[in-house]
Amino acid sequence: MHSLPALFRLDGKIALVTGGARNLGYDMADALAEAGAAVIVTSRTLASAQKAAESLREKHHGETLAIELDQREHSRVAAAVAAAMTWKGRIDILVNNAGGGSGQTPALLFQRDPADVVDMVQSNLLGVLHCCQEVGRIMAKQGSGKIINIASVAGLVGRDRRIYEKNDMKGQPIDYAAAKAGVIGLTRDLAGLLSPLGVHVNAISPGGFARGNLPEGFVCDYGERTPLGRMGRDGVDLKGAVLFLAAPASDYVTGQNLVVDGGFSIWR
Repeated sequence: MHSLPALFRLDGKIALVTGGARNLGYDMADALAEAGAAVIVTSRTLASAQKAAESLREKHHGETLAIELDQREHSRVAAAVAAAMTWKGRIDILVNNAGGGSGQTPALLFQRDPADVVDMVQSNLLGVLHCCQEVGRIMAKQGSGKIINIASVAGLVGRDRRIYEKNDMKGQPIDYAAAKAGVIGLTRDLAGLLSPLGVHVNAISPGGFARGNLPEGFVCDYGERTPLGRMGRDGVDLKGAVLFLAAPASDYVTGQNLVVDGGFSIWR
């Protein structure tokens, strides 16, 4: 029988966290490293990945590896996964966090540069699919693995853009919501494909997180639209969710989308 603490340990596991060099990606890599996993961190710039990997190594005294990855190109994903496999010979956990970015043009659909739309979808949906394809193949061969795709509350509800306009913010592009909704659909169908082979596939949909770079008025307005009365906290509010889905505690969970948004998506 597993003890409760053992259900949340990852000793001996190898975790790959894309976009793990900063913000929520780093938080999740940090949680997995603290639970005992050896962690591979990717970033579009190798220096950023190296800095994050070194920080995790010093903090948790575990093994880490930094890999440069721009997941918009399948060939680069394949090369990064090959490098990860060379390091330890297996991948037990994939956190598909890389994405983001809105381009230089306005967030409003009718003013959006089509090139920015394409880049958004490539970064936030196709890149996730590329990683699922390459790592999922490995996990299927292993007969085990946990894939955790980072979606967003944007894939679940429409946004009240008045609070962006009120606070002189660029806002959120429609194409971001489309990509994240795609990640949720991808997660469910991929779980249907891989779960019979021993691979769990789930998603996490975070709500808005405050990290000191948002106007105070927006943070207040967002909190008023959230049942728990605030935005998410960096370094705290996503760690438990990713650890649960990566650890043995979730061994009977697959095809789910865990919404971590303080209730934002349920309030009307």
